Amino acid sequence: MDTYLLTLWRSVPSGTIKQKELAEVLHLSTKQTARYIQKWSTEGWLTFTSGLGRGNVSTLLWLKNVETIFEEQVTRMIVEEPVELSRKYLELDWSADSKQRLLNTFRSKFGYLQTSNDKLVIPKRHSFLTMHPLEAADVGSANIVANIFNRLVAVDEQGNILPELAHSWDMTSSKLRLYVKKDVQFHDGSILIAEDIVTCLNELRNHPQFQELWAPIQHINTPAPLVIDIHFPDGCSYCLHMLGTMNASIYKERKDSPLGTGCFYVRDDHESKTTLVAFKDYFGERPLIDLVEFVQVPEDFEVMYRSATQIKDQPTFQVKSDSGFGVVIMNSFRNSAIRRKEIRDYVHYVIAKHRHHISQVDARTLPNNQGCLIGHSQTYPIPKVKRPEFSTPLVVKIVNYMQKTTMCLKEVLEKEGIPIELKQVSFADNLYDDSGNQSIDLFIHGEIFEMNQNFSFFQFLKNGYSPLAAILKNEPTLNRYLADYAHTPFEDWTTLNLKVERALLDASIMIPLYYAKRQIPFSADLMNINIKHFGYIDFSKVWVRPTIE
Repeated sequence: MDTYLLTLWRSVPSGTIKQKELAEVLHLSTKQTARYIQKWSTEGWLTFTSGLGRGNVSTLLWLKNVETIFEEQVTRMIVEEPVELSRKYLELDWSADSKQRLLNTFRSKFGYLQTSNDKLVIPKRHSFLTMHPLEAADVGSANIVANIFNRLVAVDEQGNILPELAHSWDMTSSKLRLYVKKDVQFHDGSILIAEDIVTCLNELRNHPQFQELWAPIQHINTPAPLVIDIHFPDGCSYCLHMLGTMNASIYKERKDSPLGTGCFYVRDDHESKTTLVAFKDYFGERPLIDLVEFVQVPEDFEVMYRSATQIKDQPTFQVKSDSGFGVVIMNSFRNSAIRRKEIRDYVHYVIAKHRHHISQVDARTLPNNQGCLIGHSQTYPIPKVKRPEFSTPLVVKIVNYMQKTTMCLKEVLEKEGIPIELKQVSFADNLYDDSGNQSIDLFIHGEIFEMNQNFSFFQFLKNGYSPLAAILKNEPTLNRYLADYAHTPFEDWTTLNLKVERALLDASIMIPLYYAKRQIPFSADLMNINIKHFGYIDFSKVWVRPTIE
């Protein structure tokens, strides 16, 4: 498939043109262009008559409709080849009509396929950054972790603790004892033992990003086979909830990637495709489908889950889920103008004034003038604030997934007399390299809570991957509040969370910006669609209602 030939067809009609202009269209040298023209003439795509003398015009005559022929070829490839191979052709310079037809054909390969194995094929726009529980800082990676690993316990949306790898437990004010299920297998067939769990949890509590969160835990040991003791002499009211988080998944290290015990295992993982296969020796209920394939698609591809065998125009239904919230975070610890509270208060006032406009940049977001705790946060009134003097610009971080919203924020701030300087940061660096925040004054942060809101908000404050963690270390009042969590019964955490949230708003450190919702279309024959961790569906429960004549 010759991308230069398609570009030329789309850009230059039959007629007179200088060879130099052809080279500019193709972004090639004139010598390279001349070689391509000769090649295409020999293949019968076009005729080209060079003008005599320097600067004279030449004549190009198309003999074939390049786009129509290429579209037919790519359509056959999409139908016959695996989607991870054919997807690259969608990136070519197609006309809008051809692109739409190809996307429709490509889209038909996604959904439920009933072959020798039941398979659900799901579009993904980006590769998964990691599959290691300790490194899963983004929702895409966390979704994979949720499917290939297990936790000792599970935590539901209401905060209830449910058995998972542990079938029972006893808890006192200073110790948690867990009893582990027998004969749980890792994906390589080896049996999970208590020592595996102790090693895994010690890796977690000593990890730089989780040391603060796990600080109350002093010692972990195994007093008997399949028994785990977790010691916290000064108290830890949230120990069980902490064990139910994605980062507390139990794994066994191996050279290439960690082994899990989850209902799916990873058969292959590369840039274009990731395949999960149902683990037949899973200790729990086996998934209802055999394979889940995540296949990378272009940015403009509509994400829809469908049955590939469905008839045209079969009904669909929308599954709605919370997709988190967005806040503006100001680095109050930084040695710049942002350290001055009158600067932060003015920025807070401006954002509140224009919040509705900023949140409308993305159709999936709604303005949020309350906070992070849905159903509990109250409207926060902002009095008018006089503009302070700015001697230097405020440095605003911009990340690709927040590009449009950040640019809108920049325009609003500048309109209100706040000088702004942008600093571009990659998505990976934004997650894993917090040293870059030392040179940033403020930024938009998107957060999606894992499951239970009360514990997820606490994680948002303490988890080392959270941008708030470094800021709160330099805020004495907020640090005192954080120390209260270990001794506060979990059922009283809503009150404590609201107090911390109010302190962040009063200090103009965290400014609510938007709520995010998403609606994913599913074909009507896909059954048992349940939302689980981070607003993603539970793939282990999905099945397809067969057509029976």
